[in-house]
Order: sequence, then structure tokens, then C-alpha cells
Amino acid sequence: MFTRNTPLKIISCLLLAACISFGSFIQTSYAEEHLMDFAEKSGFPVKEAYRPKASIVIDADSGQILWEEQPDLSWSPASIAKVMTMYLALEAMEQGKFTLDTTVTATEKYVNISQIYALSNNKITLGVDYPVRDLFSMVAVPSSNVATLMLANLVTDNDEAGFIRKMNEKAAELGMTNTTYFNCSGAQIRAFDGLYEAPGIDPDGDNKSTARDLAILTYNLIKKYPEVLQFTNKPVVTTMENTPYAETFETYNYSLPGAKYGFDGVDGLKTGSSPTGGFNYIATAKKGDTRLIEVILGVGDWSDQEGEYERHLAGNAILEHAFSTYEYKKLLSKGSNKINGKKLILNQDFYGFAKKETEPSFTLTDGKLSLANEYGQVSPNIPAKSVQYREVSEKGSTDKPVKIEKKKAVQLSSTKKEGHNYLAIGILAVFGLLLLILSRVFKKRIAGVRRGSRKASTPLTRLLFSLGILSILSAVGLFIFF
Repeated sequence: MFTRNTPLKIISCLLLAACISFGSFIQTSYAEEHLMDFAEKSGFPVKEAYRPKASIVIDADSGQILWEEQPDLSWSPASIAKVMTMYLALEAMEQGKFTLDTTVTATEKYVNISQIYALSNNKITLGVDYPVRDLFSMVAVPSSNVATLMLANLVTDNDEAGFIRKMNEKAAELGMTNTTYFNCSGAQIRAFDGLYEAPGIDPDGDNKSTARDLAILTYNLIKKYPEVLQFTNKPVVTTMENTPYAETFETYNYSLPGAKYGFDGVDGLKTGSSPTGGFNYIATAKKGDTRLIEVILGVGDWSDQEGEYERHLAGNAILEHAFSTYEYKKLLSKGSNKINGKKLILNQDFYGFAKKETEPSFTLTDGKLSLANEYGQVSPNIPAKSVQYREVSEKGSTDKPVKIEKKKAVQLSSTKKEGHNYLAIGILAVFGLLLLILSRVFKKRIAGVRRGSRKASTPLTRLLFSLGILSILSAVGLFIFF
């Protein structure tokens, strides 16, 4: 029914829609620069050309995500695929199939693979027995393709296709839902010049994964086999020590302390690069009792080898941001607590990661309390940390609403109130829109003065933007609740 207030309602709706759309546009612009802004403040500035295509940081204990950007982008992990090979080798050792002292004898096939110039490798000498512990170091540090294949063949008794199937089965088991493996090392099978045979597997297949999936893999790897870090935590390693076949390698993980871009606390894990994947790496870092896992994918381009170094500037910046933004602490004490308007009794203290200088919020589900996190968990297979509670009922108010007998008076009052509400909504919406426009105009003018500067916002533009958003939210609140 068309009433006197209908035009006000229509105008209010249109203004709200326009303001929300405009505000969203501006917010997106700010979000796009977020990584670049905190990278500059962290002391690890990132150039736009080397901004990662995808990244994620999680707590290694709980699986809670602390930072993410395009975590589900499908990408070629390159030599990071070797992490799954190490996982399966460690699992086979756990099952008693072999030990770190077990040796693999170098055959003519392995010698020939080690001499393929296009593949990252190390020297392999015919007839020499290579201990598994040295093969692990060769895989982890110089990223040796031949050592990776030697390790994989030990796991599945030279069934090379069987090992690749095993990789995909394990990925599915761990919840890596967007990962497919076509080889054990990150190099396509065809690159091995016919020396790597896996019937039924596409020889030109390029492994695919995501930052999220690789974080899930690393989470499980460190949880189950923390000893893997002994092979990844040194900037320089020597394999086959005290033998005529000794070789010394410098790490490609330049974020390790002692390396070019050393970051305090980093102790692994694996880098990878290829023509299709650019420059990638997984890092794990520990400060105090806190360990974080980070995945960086798609830094730079294969044609520009500076990406090999720049990935570590980006990675260090994101790690620094996560460590400085979050803290692990006691969030609630055992016993009585008031949460979400309810009185709860917790059966133990509750600890978790929360942003510094902010009040954490919580979710209550099926008698369990957990931390509400803007990014959530890295995988549904890894539930959020929680604590059991019981709710204590409190007596509510017995006051009853007062009846107004004069129905006509109520209708008149309601109509007048609606008119005032819609007028207030319109004023707030227009005011908010004007503030947003002003913040945008001032930002452009400042950007014009500071040519070449990415950071054009000032305290004034941020204040105008904040007040504009506040006005719009107030209008939305009036529109919905009154």
C-alpha cells in the first residue's frame, strides 16, 4: 500500500545501497594495499612485481589461520612437492620399513639422472651406498631430484607410479582437497629423459596445490615428524661426511638465520621454483613457545631470478606481521565467566591466539567454547581449540509490557515515529556518503602531490572515511531495527 512515508522509504533504500556500494569500493582499495603497507613497516619492503600470488600463515599447534591472501589459488608448487616425499619416507620409517642408517645403492640409472643439467641435483657415484639420512639432507637443501627419486623408490620398492598414487592418497587423507601430484619431486617426468617411468601417469603433468593445502601438509608433518627439522634448519650442510663423496651445500632458504635474509626463529622448511610456479617456499619459525607455519607461492617470474631472494622479503614481512599482531595467552580463566550474555562455568583455563590490544570474541557450540577467528581454521579436519562449559541459568525479569488501550493513538504514534526514523536514515546516509566522497577526493589530491608514493592516505582521509562508514552503519541500524 502506498502511504505518505513510501517515498521516504524508497529514497532511504536507494541512498543506503549507493553508500554501501561506494564504501565497499573504497574498502577494497585499502585492503589491496594492506600487505604492502605492513611490509614496509616491518623493515622487509616488498616490490609490487614480487608480491606473492598466494600466501598463508597458521599456528603450528592449533591450525588457526593468522593471515591469508588467495589461500585457495591453484598453483604449481615446484620442488615443494618434495615435502610430501619426505612425509611418506618418514611414515615408512615409523612403520619399520627402514631407518636413517639404511642405505640405497647408486645404480647406473641414478648416476645418469644426476647428470641431467636441467634438474637440480647432486653428484651420485656408481655403486656407492647412500644412507637415508644423507638422502634427506640432499632432498631438503640442494633440492636434489635424484635423491628424491632414490628415497621414493625405497618406500615403494621401485614402484614409481605406485609412489605417486600414494602421494595423492595421502593428500586426500590429510584434507588437501585441491592438490594433485604427477611426480615425486616437482620436475615433470618427461624432464628425466626416460629414466623416470610411471605407467598410467601423465609424463607432462605439472603438480598442483594451494597455499592452504601445503600449510595442511606442513602442519601434519611437523606434528607427526618434528625430526624433519633437523634436515632443514641449517644454512650450510655437508652430506656423506668423512667419505670421498662428501659435498657441501648452501641452503636456498635465505630466511634461515645466518643466510642472506635471516629471520630470527626460522628453522626450515623447503623452497621451490620452476617456469610455471615462479618462486615459492614454506617456512616454519618459532619464537618462545609459539611456532608458525608460512606458505608463499608465486613470487616474481622464472625469467627474473631475483624472485629467488625476493620471496624471502615477502615471507619475512608476513611472518613479522603475524608475530607482532597476535599473541598466545590465557583468554579465560577456569570457573565462572560471562560470555555472549550468558553465565558459563569453564572446566579449565582457555588459551589461544588473539590480536594484541583487542577483546576476543567466542563461539558456543554443543557445550564447547572456542575462539571466534576472522580467518577460521586451515582445514575442517583440524578443529579449533575448545574448552567445555556448562551454562548457569539466571532468573530473568518478570516485568510485563504495558498495554496501551487506545489503538488509534498507538497507530498515530507509530506512524509519526516511522516518519522521523526514515528522515534520520536519509540524513545519516547522505552525510556518510558525503564524508566518503570527501575522503576519496582528498586521497586523490594527496596522491597527485606525492607522485610515485603508494601510500596516499593521511590521518584526515582515514578520519573522514571512518566517520562516513560510521554514519552509514548508523543508518543501516536505524533502518533494520527501528
